[in-house]
Amino acid sequence: MKRTWWKEAVVYQVYWRSFMDSDGDGYGDLQGLIDKLDHIQELGVDIIWLNPVYESPDQDNGYDISDYNAIMAKAGTIGTWETLLRNVHSRGMKLIMDLVVNHTSSEHPWFAESRSSRDSAKRDWYIWKDAKDGKEPNNWRSYFSPSAWERDERTGQYYFHSFAAEQPDLNWANPEVREAVYDMMRFWLDKGIDGFRLDAIALLAKPEGYPDAADPHDIRYLTNNPGLHAYLKEMNEKVLRHYDIVTVGEAAFVTPEEGLKYVGEDRHELHTLFHFEVADEMRTWDMLRFKDIQTRWYEGLKGKGWNSQFLNNHDHTRQVTRYGNDGRYRVESAKLLATMVHTLPGTPYVYQGEEIGMTGVRFPSIDDYDDIAMKNRYAEEVGKGRDPREAFESLLPLSRDNSRTPMQWDDSPNAGFTTGTPWIKVNPNYKEINAARDIARPDSIYRYYQRLIALRKRHPVMVYGDYRDLSAGDPHLYVYSRSLDDTRWLVLLNHADHETPFALPEGYSDSNKTLVLANYADVEGSESIVSATLRPHEARIYAF
Repeated sequence: MKRTWWKEAVVYQVYWRSFMDSDGDGYGDLQGLIDKLDHIQELGVDIIWLNPVYESPDQDNGYDISDYNAIMAKAGTIGTWETLLRNVHSRGMKLIMDLVVNHTSSEHPWFAESRSSRDSAKRDWYIWKDAKDGKEPNNWRSYFSPSAWERDERTGQYYFHSFAAEQPDLNWANPEVREAVYDMMRFWLDKGIDGFRLDAIALLAKPEGYPDAADPHDIRYLTNNPGLHAYLKEMNEKVLRHYDIVTVGEAAFVTPEEGLKYVGEDRHELHTLFHFEVADEMRTWDMLRFKDIQTRWYEGLKGKGWNSQFLNNHDHTRQVTRYGNDGRYRVESAKLLATMVHTLPGTPYVYQGEEIGMTGVRFPSIDDYDDIAMKNRYAEEVGKGRDPREAFESLLPLSRDNSRTPMQWDDSPNAGFTTGTPWIKVNPNYKEINAARDIARPDSIYRYYQRLIALRKRHPVMVYGDYRDLSAGDPHLYVYSRSLDDTRWLVLLNHADHETPFALPEGYSDSNKTLVLANYADVEGSESIVSATLRPHEARIYAF
């Protein structure tokens, strides 16, 4: 396994519209990010992942791009973006851009030309089909709506969209499309960025013939289709391999076997990926399932490819709420989840606010939410006759807006995020949970993240060490080792609201241990752990 800078890095995700507003319009912006770079740098991270800032009508919070080479007015200007890049680099960090190449906005000039006429030179840049029996070309659903097809009145055909109707899919089978995308990627790479997070990259290739699905609700048919990896190999050959960058692909519905096709070091496609066996497919915490996922992915990629570790992001409810305890044990639970993410094999990601233990939100009305996926599903369910309150309650746990509320900087109005009216309401708990209050405490979540990240920089075992689960059948206790050369670490996690007994695994000497880190302040490194009891959400790391 090659050692590289990006394997050793920690990534901090900035969902900029909710990070910091510098001009009082209620939206975070690039200048706000510049103003808060100290917060990120002092955490110790190496890479900032910036969610889409390209020109966009903003139907899906920037994931509907209308001009790849321009900056959205809400975010700032190209000049502000260039200042950001210089500032990030001058602080010894790197910047990767979130890039959407499966689809564009319906307001992109490419699509405007494509839909202008059936004879348009760009007609084949998107996917157009005739009606079938007077209806949609097939029965496929999209991620955001009951049908993946939208009828265009002007030309009488349907266009395909994997997400919202305002996000038509590009036709990657057309070489002209691919070359246009590659030119755009070079534009940003030549400006000096350090890589891409490639959105929805598993969807580029479409099933041949577009047949009806046996179960249209199981939308796996949208992903990982034949031809996909030929596109990624070509992208690497023509663009990516010519730059010292990192690429991470968002790949839904992948197994370790399929994932290795994306990131195998001998395949020359992408460097690493996000799989979603946890965040998408594990709706609530399931320790036994989580351990199984970790083992299968470790064994599937070991020595061949690289993984990512995360439990939340802008599309998933905050980890301490969804997978931990955001009440009595919020601080301990946030530290335990951090310990786990940063000591498991792969590159760890920190989503803004995670480092101070921000929680998911629960607003009282659908009108308080902005998430297009949630609102479309709500309208669909109510349209079928479901009780509105019941439909709303069913959609609350996994709403993407649960993690999109503004960053909680301090206890001033709007949590110090904006002097205006925020684009989405601030979580009401901001007076108790905010960065200023957390950073002021030496035993805070933020300080714990600092220590974890600093440990990763000093100890290669956290990055390159072999992994072994030593507690496979326990539903609450997660005990695993990381080993590299003559270094062996043991990670103890009690992911429960109650005490759990622990026994030192065979082959470990109690007298030969050193406490590396603990999330309870009163743990003594000299105390015996031959047989011990771990408190609720207690985490410890020992070196042997």
